[in-house]
Amino acid sequence: MTRIHLTRAEGPEPQDFQLSRRGIAALMFAGYAAYAASAEAEPIHTDEAGLIVEQITIPSAGAELPLYVARPAGAGRYPTVLVINEIFGVHEWIRDVCRRLAHLGYVAVAPAFFFRADREGKLPGMTNFADIIAIVNQASDAQVMGDVHATLQWLEAQPFVDKKRLAVTGFCWGGGKTWRSCETFADFKCGAAWYGPLKGDVINHAAELKAPVLGLYGGLDKGITEADVEAMRAALKAGGKTGSEIIVFPKAEHGFLADYRPSYNPEAGKDGWARMLAFFRAHGV
Repeated sequence: MTRIHLTRAEGPEPQDFQLSRRGIAALMFAGYAAYAASAEAEPIHTDEAGLIVEQITIPSAGAELPLYVARPAGAGRYPTVLVINEIFGVHEWIRDVCRRLAHLGYVAVAPAFFFRADREGKLPGMTNFADIIAIVNQASDAQVMGDVHATLQWLEAQPFVDKKRLAVTGFCWGGGKTWRSCETFADFKCGAAWYGPLKGDVINHAAELKAPVLGLYGGLDKGITEADVEAMRAALKAGGKTGSEIIVFPKAEHGFLADYRPSYNPEAGKDGWARMLAFFRAHGV
């Protein structure tokens, strides 16, 4: 049995796992992030029946930003969720999350924020953490928020989007950018941040939140500490942001929703997903 176990938002330490060439090969799920996948995992696969699924590009800062879009096939305007990826880009698990949301009646769109540094889409197949981070670090906060803005502009022009019912969710790196999106844009009614870092711009701009955020965190996360969570709670309170909430699942690790990873926790993942959907509904999305 070989596992690659990502237990920290910023990536693992050497003691977190040991790798072998054979083990890496065994973890090459079709389209899943090879670096973090478990050889034992049986990832949930959500089909496209009854959905319209597209991969398109839209203009953003002089470039063509790729989007993965999944939405109900029926006519009408639907509530919409912008999905922000982990450090591994828009790989199969992110696409599956979009399809899950689409089956629940949402338009779900996942921008490929790392495309400028990864034009050939190699990121999901990479197994060297330094190479992965070199790509991720090229996506500045300003660039990411610019891409979010471009995606919002595109969404608000689509006949299948109810632009008054927009939410955002993200995972790991994308969890941090979920907080930042809700601090930056008034377009969102709410956000759900899954185990996103609570440092730097995220906490520094907490008082600027324009929409409430539900934070979903693991008590066993080695990279996001109890002190980080309490500091963010204090920053929200100091900024008068009473609509936001941080939930900590004591027995969950980082990445506990990701069913392709060894850190997947079905109980915490199911509970967190239900809480996210309830949070969306409570805020009109």
